[in-house]
Amino acid sequence: MSVARQLLIVQTVALAVVVLVAGGLFAVEERRDADAATRLAVTDVAATTAQIPAVAADIVGPDPVGALQPVASAIRAATGVDFVVVMGLDEIRLTHPRPDRIGLPYTGHTEPARQGRTFTETYTGSLGPSIRAVAPVYEDTGALVGFVSVGVTRQKSWEQFRDSLPGLLGIVAIGLAVSTAGAVLVSRRLRTQTLGLSPDQLRRLYEQHDAVLRAIGDGLLVFGTSGGDGPRVDVINDEARRLLGLPADGPVSMGSLPETVRALAEDGDDARDEVHLTADRVLVVGRDAVRWEGRRIGTVVTLRDHTELRSVLGELDSVRGLAESLQAQAHESANRLHTIITMVELGRPDEAVAFATEELRLSQQLVDRVTATVADPALAALLIGKVDAAAERGVELTVTDDTALAAVPLRSRDLVTVVGNLVDNAIDAVSGTEDAWVEVTVRQERSTVVIEVADSGPGMDPDTLARSMTRGYSTKSDHHGLGLALVAQTITRRGGTLRTEPSLGSLVVAEIPFGGAP
Repeated sequence: MSVARQLLIVQTVALAVVVLVAGGLFAVEERRDADAATRLAVTDVAATTAQIPAVAADIVGPDPVGALQPVASAIRAATGVDFVVVMGLDEIRLTHPRPDRIGLPYTGHTEPARQGRTFTETYTGSLGPSIRAVAPVYEDTGALVGFVSVGVTRQKSWEQFRDSLPGLLGIVAIGLAVSTAGAVLVSRRLRTQTLGLSPDQLRRLYEQHDAVLRAIGDGLLVFGTSGGDGPRVDVINDEARRLLGLPADGPVSMGSLPETVRALAEDGDDARDEVHLTADRVLVVGRDAVRWEGRRIGTVVTLRDHTELRSVLGELDSVRGLAESLQAQAHESANRLHTIITMVELGRPDEAVAFATEELRLSQQLVDRVTATVADPALAALLIGKVDAAAERGVELTVTDDTALAAVPLRSRDLVTVVGNLVDNAIDAVSGTEDAWVEVTVRQERSTVVIEVADSGPGMDPDTLARSMTRGYSTKSDHHGLGLALVAQTITRRGGTLRTEPSLGSLVVAEIPFGGAP
């Protein structure tokens, strides 16, 4: 049986027992209250009868039976009691509901009444078990002349209690019906929440769920909804904790997640292979809405780590750029060689030597200047290669004369990532425009590396730069649009800054301190 059905049965049985026990206790209490009311009633009738002056006079009168029997019958009829027995000090009945019992000894106790006290007792007399009260009767002179016993049989008390049982049973039935209805509603609610599964099914489902979460290679987060409080993290596996730098155990709050991941919990379209950046990782993200009975109840997010892959792709792009530059240089060198050979064949060797010398001088000057002032060979090669790559796209790339960088404790990969992406973005921004140019400066100021990339394009305002530093933002259509986000990630990891400054064109300035995190 499902959890809901089991709970319904247990609740129904428990509530039935509780209601029936409560009803039984109420019945016992009702019977006790009825007996107490009967004792009070017979005491009042006995005491009132004993205080009637005629009763005391008739007890010692010439015809006590003839005088008192009508009075006792009238009192019994008026009050609803079962018997009113008047007796003398000898305890011989002078009145009785059954005339044949008159003149016989009274069956019961009178000792407390002889001492002047009205009392009650439960006693089995001539009419059966009864609740009775006995009161002393005094003359005007204060002399004790007899007793009055007034009682109600237990049979009549039971009949009165029995007459009240339908109401009591009705209350019990109503209570049982209300409690059963409540149990049914709770059962339906639980059935909805547990999808009608049994405890064994729920246990197996949890075990399988936990095993899958631990075995899955991708990071997994499940965001649920909690009304006006916004989304919450319902499920997160170990891989997601590792990728997001979260504690290995314990609950995870929305505030502890990176902003780019928190945004995934908001309502939105399903997504595949979105690139998101955290402080130190590049994540490929998928998002799917979870729906139940036509309404959205949460969001499932998968995370794959592409940090190393993106780094390798960046390096591959740099190598590809250098290879394309070398290919262009080889093509250009072939053209120049053919030109020189032709000039020699035409009998103009002096002009051929001058042409070759000038080309070599300009190229060698750039190589010599960059390699002499930039200690990092990878960065120097990147700057030299980007000059030819820019030229192939009709862009004049200049490495400024104040470019100088001694050996600093920064990884070549980080320098190449920052400089290469900034230069690529600048070339892309001005490529195809008239008089396109890009200027690059890399220098050292105290314990900080300053990288400045200017171009002839319109530039970016601070808001555009801020958006470009977030996940996947790009003004371009290809995957290189991740460049500024990767730059921002590298600079942020090392505690640096990235900003734009006003100039004749566009100017982006990156500052990386030596003491930043590796």
